[in-house]
Amino acid sequence: MLNTTINKIVMILTSKILMVKPNNFRSNEETLVNNFFQENSLEIPNNVLNKIAIKEFNRFVRKLEEHKIEVEVIEGSRTLNNPDEIFPNNWIVFDQNKIGIFPMFAKNRRTEVNYDLINKINSNNDYKIYDYTKYADSEIFLEGTGSFVLDRTNRIAYCSISQRSSKELFLKFCKDFNYKPVSFKAYQTYKNERKLIYHTNVMMTIGAGASIICLDSIDSFEEKNLVKQKLTETNIVIEISENQVKDFAGNIIILKSEDNVIKFIISETAYNSLSTTQINQINSIGDFVIGSIPNIEKYSGGSVRCMIAEIF
Repeated sequence: MLNTTINKIVMILTSKILMVKPNNFRSNEETLVNNFFQENSLEIPNNVLNKIAIKEFNRFVRKLEEHKIEVEVIEGSRTLNNPDEIFPNNWIVFDQNKIGIFPMFAKNRRTEVNYDLINKINSNNDYKIYDYTKYADSEIFLEGTGSFVLDRTNRIAYCSISQRSSKELFLKFCKDFNYKPVSFKAYQTYKNERKLIYHTNVMMTIGAGASIICLDSIDSFEEKNLVKQKLTETNIVIEISENQVKDFAGNIIILKSEDNVIKFIISETAYNSLSTTQINQINSIGDFVIGSIPNIEKYSGGSVRCMIAEIF
């Protein structure tokens, strides 16, 4: 019975991912307004910072490949102003035989959507396409697996509602993709004020029968209990603190290697924030794959999970 459960969990995971090599990386001035994990990069010339980001990106890709994860690397645009193109998971989501294409808050991120790539992937019409990008015209946003976290095993989707994550569109996505919705509001303390966390995937992740989450970021007692109840019904819950969220300990993605070993993909910053108990809990489920991307994290306000779009 145990082996059957483990096999089912591993089967749900993927070993194939999409990543975008940056050509325009810098701190995005349009996302600074509500991404409070992000720092301004004005003191560093853009071409210098982009070279640093490419170096971190390439090193991270090599690490993933060493762990037998298949990485499809797409070159970022050399002509468009796409400082956040390194985060494809915000505009494209693969799930079963469907692809979702999502509307983004920042106007300079909307040109990241690569229809040539989508057409190439779907050349045999293997996927049904759901294109939600038109909602941006009505100031309605939902930024892929940044805005929501998917429990693909139990078909439950979790979404912290924010300026970048519309409840209305989240519910439509769940209906289209056959997920049960769980929505709430998560906060962080910034300059002594409670601010909405811009993306759900910085405060929680789910996969391989485990959920890593900062329950303290959910201020509503009722919402916190609802989320905790839903998670404990289906997953082992590993709690992290708000300080660990600042170090991107919630921005983990769980994949499998080509030989079906469970892999927890985490940044070096996030790994160093974990306690021995938390490390042991995760190690009891799978292996760590640790990427060093400090400048990408600092100037974009996102980490390893944001850089990866799973391909199914």
